[in-house]
Amino acid sequence: MDVEEQSQASDSQATGGEGRRKPPLAPGLHIVATPIGNLGDITLRALDVLRAADLVACEDTRVFAKLASHYGISVPTVAYSDATQDLAEPRIVRALAAGKRVALVSDAGMPLISDPGYRLVQAAIAGGHAVTSAPGPSAVPMALALSGLPTDRFYFGGFLPARDGDRRRAIGAAAGVPATLVFFEAPHRLPESLVDLADLLGPRPAAVARELTKLFEEVRRAPLTELAAHYAAHPDVKGEIVIVIGPPGEDQAPDGAALDQALRTAMAGASVKDAASEVAARFGLKRRDVYARALELKREAAS
Repeated sequence: MDVEEQSQASDSQATGGEGRRKPPLAPGLHIVATPIGNLGDITLRALDVLRAADLVACEDTRVFAKLASHYGISVPTVAYSDATQDLAEPRIVRALAAGKRVALVSDAGMPLISDPGYRLVQAAIAGGHAVTSAPGPSAVPMALALSGLPTDRFYFGGFLPARDGDRRRAIGAAAGVPATLVFFEAPHRLPESLVDLADLLGPRPAAVARELTKLFEEVRRAPLTELAAHYAAHPDVKGEIVIVIGPPGEDQAPDGAALDQALRTAMAGASVKDAASEVAARFGLKRRDVYARALELKREAAS
């Protein structure tokens, strides 16, 4: 299809009512993005897929029912979540094997992005079924675009772990990545996570994006240390949260004496491994190099 034909096809698909020619939906698994807040953000293609599907696998059938009711979508559904995927997956795979058209949606945004679906896509591919996607809204690129931070390279770390030690280790693992960092966080854990991020990453430029596309959308931009102080004083935050953090700066690397002092202080209250991870995260250094120096300091102290 040449450019003119593509343009004509797009114009035809964009025409409303009876003048809009919709190609038949092919059998297979269709990954469909749904709005992250504003119902107007769904695409025409997503609506076509959902209306033509034989079955919709959704994270929560009650959440999908609101979207379906708003757009007049009437199609059988099956709950597909972390808790139900063991029971639901065989039914969905059987539907695919029978030549059915199955749509996969999450509660909001692009399925599989910190949501269930990876196993189902694997199963569909293993069964030789077609897998395609009707793309659309996602909080990750939206928060990144609104943050004012570098967008040429970024690392998405999903949800930060709930436990303190696991969270600090996850931050440490991402600290040296030469890219903008993006994390999801639950609102009730935001203050403590920002404290850990500021402690380990220092005053990197950052942004906290909240309630994206919704009525009370907010993006607060400041160094991590300032954001930690703000949300410590205002912990009663609500909504879906995305944290965006600038890449490590060239001026973060400490001199040898500063590194050794940081390691000695950290090892006074933690294991060598944990102390090395914490210090590496704080200065954006490679953990193996800091760990090797920590072992040297421990041997020197013991001799």
